[in-house]
Amino acid sequence: MEAVDCPNLNREKGKWYTAVPPLCRCRTGLTPADYFGRTLIENLPKDVKVGVINVAVGGCKIELFDKDNYKAYADTAPVWMKGMIKEYDGNPYERLVEMAKLAQKDGVIKGILLHQGESNTGDTTWPAKVKSVYNNLLHDLNLKAAAVPLLAGEVVNAEQGGICASMNNIIDNLPQTISTAHVISSKGLTVAKDHLHFDAAGYREFGKRYAAAMLPLLGYKLGE
Repeated sequence: MEAVDCPNLNREKGKWYTAVPPLCRCRTGLTPADYFGRTLIENLPKDVKVGVINVAVGGCKIELFDKDNYKAYADTAPVWMKGMIKEYDGNPYERLVEMAKLAQKDGVIKGILLHQGESNTGDTTWPAKVKSVYNNLLHDLNLKAAAVPLLAGEVVNAEQGGICASMNNIIDNLPQTISTAHVISSKGLTVAKDHLHFDAAGYREFGKRYAAAMLPLLGYKLGE
């Protein structure tokens, strides 16, 4: 479901389209959601459809998705980030909820994917902040945690020279704070030259790993 108007792609906000990248706004590259969806489709019954909603702001702290305090963060965000935030009318969390409510008219929300953490490196309160966002989404969308797991991916691994790799120790502890959270390993994924992002091959494999974690939660196995 397109979360912003993209005239260059002939897509309108709030409508479903065949999932051809970019899935996040109008000009981004591959994301974990791309091969997450493709891998699910390959391993689910033919009559099952998979939809994704991608609302994301590169480089942001988790605070941007705090429904009560997001504005204080958005107001002080760097100039290069403000444009991305503006595409969601200044409130990415509210846009995510808006799109998810539309999606619920056509299907059932089965999970929430998270890939964030670099900008919160060293923040030991990050799991609690994520739990707050997760709980707010469950409440605002009338969902039950047991039926809607949270899949959270690690940042670039230390073995790959990840400059924020220390954050993985905090991400790995997320299931201690959220019992329905599952951490997706970034170990061995190929990375971009900045050692902050993954490269295209890395994002493809990352998406497959998200799917491999999600499939058993849906009652299926990879390769069946």
